[in-house]
Order: sequence, then structure tokens, then C-alpha cells
Amino acid sequence: MNTINDTRSTLDKYMPWLIGLLAAFLAGKALQRMFWTAFAMYWAFHAIR
Repeated sequence: MNTINDTRSTLDKYMPWLIGLLAAFLAGKALQRMFWTAFAMYWAFHAIR
């Protein structure tokens, strides 16, 4: 039987997960910023009407 040992380092093993989490975190922060900007613009335009 020929067995292949998984000799990847922990960083190489979890790097796609870390990059995915970072991308999701940054996308969430961008969506939050867009929401609050739109909310503030709505209230600013609502106040001057």
C-alpha cells in the first residue's frame, strides 16, 4: 500500500478559509457603510424638504 502523508503546513491548510473570512468581513463592513450612508442621505434629504 502506498500512503501519502499530508505534509502541508497549518497555514497552507487554512489559508483559503482565512482569505474567505477576511473577504466576508470586508464585504460586510462595506455593506454596513453603504447602508448607513444611504440612511444618512435619506434623512438629510428628508430634513430639507
